[in-house]
Amino acid sequence: MRWNRGPMSENVEDMRGQSGGRGPGGGLRLGLGGMLLLLILSIVFKRDFFSLIGGGDGMQAGAPGAALSPEAQAHEDSLASLVSAVLDSAQGEWAAVFPRLGAQYRPAKLVLFRDAIQSACGFAESATGPFYCPGDEKVYIDLGFYDELTSRFGAAGDFAEAYVLAHELGHHVQNLLGIEQQVRQAQQRRPESRNDLSVRMELQADCFAGVWGADYQAKGGLDAGDLEEGMRAAAAVGDDRIQKMAQGYVNPEGFTHGSSAQRERWFRQGFDTRDPKQCDTFAARQL
Repeated sequence: MRWNRGPMSENVEDMRGQSGGRGPGGGLRLGLGGMLLLLILSIVFKRDFFSLIGGGDGMQAGAPGAALSPEAQAHEDSLASLVSAVLDSAQGEWAAVFPRLGAQYRPAKLVLFRDAIQSACGFAESATGPFYCPGDEKVYIDLGFYDELTSRFGAAGDFAEAYVLAHELGHHVQNLLGIEQQVRQAQQRRPESRNDLSVRMELQADCFAGVWGADYQAKGGLDAGDLEEGMRAAAAVGDDRIQKMAQGYVNPEGFTHGSSAQRERWFRQGFDTRDPKQCDTFAARQL
């Protein structure tokens, strides 16, 4: 994947030197292993244990963690350059597309942090993984997630890393188009459909990521094998694969993001059609 290693995007808020190594009340830092443990507890007890990572309102991140080695700092800065370039590319594409959808695009901010941070959606630690918060219209990423994406999930490559951000920006698109609010309201009206609606929303964000990927390819930004990297990344974070890693078996009723095959399919749908109107997962009879 080719990108311009230029100045950081004006829409990046680099909080890596200010976010904390411990959360309020001395909460421990969690890696992917901690995330998988919380997933197991959530499945077994049917309760959102991820929400317990944070706490009450008004919490602030603690003292910054230990300084990185020069090698680790250089690696992280390279990742920051990549996501900055992807951010500007994707948002430029959506700004051009939105008038055809009868809307106007409003840029999201990308917050880079280490270990823990406070967002408008609550306190978050790196264990939660990258996420989009509609409350402040920001995407939050601890760049350390990308190392786990490679080492734990086997999804290496710069386009795999780009897919992660493009997916989260897909949620921003949903927010601006009113889709996110409609889904939340539908989930409240029909609690029995909560998971199904969540899966459809996540798969649509995958499809939107594919739309951007195709545009990036059309502009000469992708190399041979990059599309496969993105597909592997989409499959790597499928619910069935994560459940298998966490508990040793798959429970489709507990899916909230879609299976590996579904995530691959909808990412490819967006890539092949380059049309966000073809990403209507809510109208699809088969996902």
